[in-house]
Amino acid sequence: MFKENYTIIGVMSGTSLDGVDLAHIVFTVKNNKWEFEILESETISYTTDWLNKLKIAVDFSKTQLEQLNRDYTQLLGTIISSFIKKYEIKNLNAVCSHGHTILHQPQNGFTLQIGNLPEIADLIIQTVVCDFRVQDVQLGGQGAPLVPIGDRILFPEYDYCMNLGGFSNISFEQNNKRIAFDISPVNTVLNFYANQLGLDYDDKGSISRTGICNEDLLNGLNALEYYQKKHPKSLGFEFVKEIILPIFESYSIPIKDKLYTFTEHVALQITLALPNKNGSLFITGGGAYNDFLIERIQYHLPEMKIIIPSGKILEFKEALIFALLGVLKLRGEINVLNSVTGAKKDHSSGTIYSPK
Repeated sequence: MFKENYTIIGVMSGTSLDGVDLAHIVFTVKNNKWEFEILESETISYTTDWLNKLKIAVDFSKTQLEQLNRDYTQLLGTIISSFIKKYEIKNLNAVCSHGHTILHQPQNGFTLQIGNLPEIADLIIQTVVCDFRVQDVQLGGQGAPLVPIGDRILFPEYDYCMNLGGFSNISFEQNNKRIAFDISPVNTVLNFYANQLGLDYDDKGSISRTGICNEDLLNGLNALEYYQKKHPKSLGFEFVKEIILPIFESYSIPIKDKLYTFTEHVALQITLALPNKNGSLFITGGGAYNDFLIERIQYHLPEMKIIIPSGKILEFKEALIFALLGVLKLRGEINVLNSVTGAKKDHSSGTIYSPK
């Protein structure tokens, strides 16, 4: 007999490097209807040293990556233990952790999320469910995006669910199947250029707003091969480093113009990605705070109702959904959809570690 209540901590670190998101969540499931409540939640920022390491880790050797994985698992263990102690969280069923993506090359049958080593369970003395992407890639899938099954279960009332983080991704129902894919980079590029101005990010898109659009650059970005591909498809930081940034660096234009042009590019690609240009669009992720980006999306989708939820859901939706993926894994239920990733079959992904 399955339980009806689960007390979980969801843990997520995204490619925009905002930090480690932690959310204490209670799930209730009755007659296949899921409800949730996010209790305590927090984002723990990375130190400058860790930030610099994670930014360049895509170029690390195998030996360096193995050491980074060990060090990051220790870091994550400390962060999770501190969160549990700070909020005096008791009776946890599991901690469900995404880890942090360093390499994502599904075309080569490979994806690496650090922080998912078995010792994580011993460090926090809790059952841990983690490493959700690897099995899907082994089954011929993209290993991403994994959030859409959570959109289907927890947010069925919206026509489209979109996350604006390091990358934008979208999820929606089509012919009784959940369809989802990565649309384009977002904060991985916007933050890169904000950093060059000495800022962590472009607050509310205020600098982007002052720029002008470079039409040649915009056309070059829109013509990239990735955007012509059909789903399932996904993106990793390699795409930004090897393709996007070299294009930008070939243009000697002010940073504010680069920011404006890329914001317009993101808004256009989102518009092109939606099969219907009306209905409701539910937006979460750090990019939802970028007022200028939201305005440009609304400009290109005038008949779309854009919904931005309360702060907890907006900021911690991915931690929430990885918590759900972990619960589904514990229940032996499907938590990855092949209609989304292109894997050979729907499956229950992730690894369960118990403390010794």
